[in-house]
Amino acid sequence: MILTDTHTHIYSESFEEDQDEMMQRAISAGVERFFVPAIDSSYTKSMYDIESRYPDNVFLMMGLHPTHIKENYKEELRHVEKELEGRFDEKSVKKFYGIGEIGVDLYWDKTFLKQQQEAFKHQIQLAKKYKLPIVIHCRDAFEEVFEVLESEKGEGLFGIFHCFTGTIDDAKRAIGYNMKLGIGGVVTFKNGKIDKFLNEFLLDHIVLETDAPYLAPVPYRGKRNESSYIIQVIEKLSEIYKKPIEEIARVTTQNSKDIFGI
Repeated sequence: MILTDTHTHIYSESFEEDQDEMMQRAISAGVERFFVPAIDSSYTKSMYDIESRYPDNVFLMMGLHPTHIKENYKEELRHVEKELEGRFDEKSVKKFYGIGEIGVDLYWDKTFLKQQQEAFKHQIQLAKKYKLPIVIHCRDAFEEVFEVLESEKGEGLFGIFHCFTGTIDDAKRAIGYNMKLGIGGVVTFKNGKIDKFLNEFLLDHIVLETDAPYLAPVPYRGKRNESSYIIQVIEKLSEIYKKPIEEIARVTTQNSKDIFGI
């Protein structure tokens, strides 16, 4: 049984003391594929470091996280462009597998909404240029995210709506824009709500994620999350869909292959 964590920040400072142990716990649990989103330029080196240590398991993305869009966001976007150009050069043996995580976050600060949407749109266009999926971060900003997706809809727009926490109507809209729903620890929360309607959507629309070190599933809620805890997520999905864990793993891993191309 192969499990795929489509969204995990395994380079986070939270894992400085036990990064290799954390990775081995996940691999022992069956997690063989780790898709790793970017945040900003300050994390690029640590992303490359973990990729070099786990080249058969770790697949990187490039992008600028919406909460890190500040006055210098254009400089950060140039960094994204530079890294993409370097890895898609004919001489490069390494690639990126997605543009992410990108989107809009209005939970912490609404000051840079315009810049967040501008950066989101720009990075979608980069994804189209390199024929890559996008991985969307959306917090308290569904309408603002959908506004940008509407302007960019059509051929070439596809990806994952990471950490999906919206309503059933939001889910339908996201799928309508050719997005898979990234399901993680929130599905195990009593107040998570998505467990009430998720089975109305085919498993074909779902991918697994942890968002480690954030949003640990029950019974680890409130503690540091890690990729091995994807077991709790898949167990909950097995309960929701009334399907064996092995079937959930097979379908969601295939969905991740369809998105990321590997």
